Amino acid sequence: MKYWVIGAAILAAGAATAQTTLSDVRDMLYSRDRVQVEILPKPYLPADQAELLKTVGAGQAYYGAIAISPDEGIMVQATVAAANYHNVEAASTAALRDCNAARKGATACEIVGYIRPVGWKPQPVQLSYAATQAFLSDFRGDGPKAFAISPTTGEWGIAKGPGAAEAAVSECGPDCQVLMQN
Repeated sequence: MKYWVIGAAILAAGAATAQTTLSDVRDMLYSRDRVQVEILPKPYLPADQAELLKTVGAGQAYYGAIAISPDEGIMVQATVAAANYHNVEAASTAALRDCNAARKGATACEIVGYIRPVGWKPQPVQLSYAATQAFLSDFRGDGPKAFAISPTTGEWGIAKGPGAAEAAVSECGPDCQVLMQN
């Protein structure tokens, strides 16, 4: 059985060991593009607007978050759906940042929804929809290879051959970390 080195900063504390098989990681990912949208109950969010946000969220890639300005409703520039991140926490940070930058109301923006893959449950490894597709289709074959992800932006990089880890991080971006390498 072949083992892979998994980036410890990416894994949930104690949820996986540093020796995890490629098959283990593949089994943690959601390969389909279908999403489930959870709209959080908020006193300032009427049911018809919550339903509209759910419909809009269903057209986004997982993992995502929806933020709105409570003083302004949803039909304003401050309503933000940040999607295609590696987890809802990073998506929430991005949605709140962009919503607060655009809001005109006095009250800070709040997260009102989450976008996750259908059947989602917490896993030690989560990848955005785009990264999942690349990982499942391109992270194959023998020889050195590495897959890097950004914990904050949803970016990713894949490289093969000598120096794969450095090349994957370089392709991904400045805050990227190697998720998996052999």
